[in-house]
Amino acid sequence: MTQTPSRQRTRSARTPLAAPTEPAVPSSAGAFKRVLGVPSLVLLGLVYMVPLTVFTTYGIVTEITGGRQSAAYLLTLAVMLFTARSYGRMARAYPSAGSAYAYSTASFGPVAGFLTGWSLMLDYLLLPMINYLIVGIYLNAALPMVPAWVFVLASIALVSGLNLAGITTIARTNWIIVVLQGVFIVIFAVLAASVVTGQGAVDLAAPFTGAAGAPSDTLGLAPLMSGAAILCLSFLGFDAVSTFAEEAKDASRTVPRAIMLTTVIAGIMFIGVSMIGQLVMPVASFDDPDAAAFEIVLRTGGQFLSVFFVAASVAGSLGSALTSQASVSRILYSMGRDGVLPRSVFGRLSRRRSVPVGGVLVTSAVALLALVLSLATVSSLISFGALVAFSVVNLTVIKRYWFRSAERGLRHTLSSLVLPAVGFLATVWLWTSLSAEALIVGIAWAVVGVGALALVTRGFRRPVPTLDG
Repeated sequence: MTQTPSRQRTRSARTPLAAPTEPAVPSSAGAFKRVLGVPSLVLLGLVYMVPLTVFTTYGIVTEITGGRQSAAYLLTLAVMLFTARSYGRMARAYPSAGSAYAYSTASFGPVAGFLTGWSLMLDYLLLPMINYLIVGIYLNAALPMVPAWVFVLASIALVSGLNLAGITTIARTNWIIVVLQGVFIVIFAVLAASVVTGQGAVDLAAPFTGAAGAPSDTLGLAPLMSGAAILCLSFLGFDAVSTFAEEAKDASRTVPRAIMLTTVIAGIMFIGVSMIGQLVMPVASFDDPDAAAFEIVLRTGGQFLSVFFVAASVAGSLGSALTSQASVSRILYSMGRDGVLPRSVFGRLSRRRSVPVGGVLVTSAVALLALVLSLATVSSLISFGALVAFSVVNLTVIKRYWFRSAERGLRHTLSSLVLPAVGFLATVWLWTSLSAEALIVGIAWAVVGVGALALVTRGFRRPVPTLDG
């Protein structure tokens, strides 16, 4: 039976900062296997984020910032660390597979939790799709005799099969993908060093101060902030680490550490790779900004490195699809387990491998839309749900650690009020970079979520189902 609101408030008043070490799980739902340590969690986050994603927007951001993509990444990293810290604090308090959905439910109630989880699903459901589209585009370019949709379908089948095999298989696969991309980055750096030293005098500060001859209107603070807003999409994925909390060993300790490590490591890689690219081609514009990465790679290592780049990028896209599908299936499981979504479909785990089969299969079905949607359309939508989650998680830290605590010292104020508030305001600033199409679709998705919630609660006459009921 679902707890009444009055009983929920009474228990909260007695233990305002109490937090379960492990979420309560109905015995009929099954339980995840706790097999992931910090290294595996960091790998999940890095694969989700795709280390080579820096090349996706390289030409666009380089032109916006006058060749200061590295500086834009540095600014982006500083902004994202505030939100990553908030995720870490909430993951320590609520080590649940539900991530932002679970944090919002615990802090603001089940209605806010449902709407947060619903918005977050938009990002998670679309991210595998964009990776399948990239795989289709890249492989079709390499093998034009094979239609792109063939590669898309094959990718969906492969990723879904690996997800159904269980989290241990995913973790092992991630090692291979990260190693492949790491090898490419090392070879790229070595070959780039040879190219750069052959160019004579090198200005190592140029990736941060601007390329020679860059237009003056690209060298102010505003262009740098515009570039950073675009690059924030590269960091979508550190939050995915929190969705594996119920499969982590000592989750309240390992998950917060993995979230911060994932953000910092990814940021350093992004800054380093973009810096190398700018040193190889110290320019502020390209004939085709979308193809700038191929131009840089070809100049650095010729045809060999170009082929390697395609292979590493395809592997990275498959890895990101693999991890993002695993993440959203666990959020769907958390909501199904609570009874917010149909428990018979989403709220159960397979007995043999402890996999949320319903969530995996539904996510795979949604991914089939990649056969009819364009890359541009999907790309414009993926940030909406993530920014909703980022905003809410920063607010949950303030609610749980500031308003529910009697402590008001300077250190506590800085940690529990000022820093998450900065993270919230930085996220609000990012909203200004969203396209009108993304806002319209995102708001429409939220309206559908309200309708679904009305259906579950019989016109809001019944309480929203919660796990501890």
